[in-house]
Amino acid sequence: MIEKIAENISVIQNKIAAAQARSVYAAKQVQLLAVSKTYPIERVRDAVAAGQRAFGENRVQELVEKFEHCPDLEWHLIGHLQTNKVKYLIGKTCLIHSLDSMELAQEIEKRSAAQDVQTNVLVQLNIAKEDTKSGLMEDELADFLDAVCAFPHVHLSGLMTIGPNVEDASAIRSVFARLRQLRDAQQQILRPNCDLSLLSMGMSGDYEIAVEEGANIVRVGSAIFGQRVYS
Repeated sequence: MIEKIAENISVIQNKIAAAQARSVYAAKQVQLLAVSKTYPIERVRDAVAAGQRAFGENRVQELVEKFEHCPDLEWHLIGHLQTNKVKYLIGKTCLIHSLDSMELAQEIEKRSAAQDVQTNVLVQLNIAKEDTKSGLMEDELADFLDAVCAFPHVHLSGLMTIGPNVEDASAIRSVFARLRQLRDAQQQILRPNCDLSLLSMGMSGDYEIAVEEGANIVRVGSAIFGQRVYS
């Protein structure tokens, strides 16, 4: 599996580089986040052997379990986060991608203060306005940033969205372009604990479009590890 995973990572990195080269909006550096949800720790170790260091998990329990095996890796929580799970996560993540409510922000602040750490977060937006997705609406973003930037133990590192589940590439592109536009607009406003330097968007099926539209983190799982088997 090491050789196959290494080959997959190489192919993805080459596609990322090609997408960067053909777009004026592309970031200079793009981080490949290997989404290891549902895959065993052995596959994580295979990816590490292939040079991968950053991994994303959807569920807090699975992230914590894998963190215990590999605490030296860079762990990201990319799935929906319930407030009652925050206490298990603080101090273990490089980045939480899914801040989507004031209640959750308050809990992250409380738990981070208790451990005297600053937790990096992305604000999740539901640009596609899909009922099945979490995230703030566009018109909620500015006021939300104004409020959360007052929390000294929460660092607003950027924005995240999930592309629509459609075949139309132009519809996907418009969602990613809109996230970049919102970020660029909000970056003009100086706020404490807020730089919005990161755009997390794009998964196995649409990461090339995301890179073309300015993503500097792409979340790729099955294209690295192979088809998931859900129990």
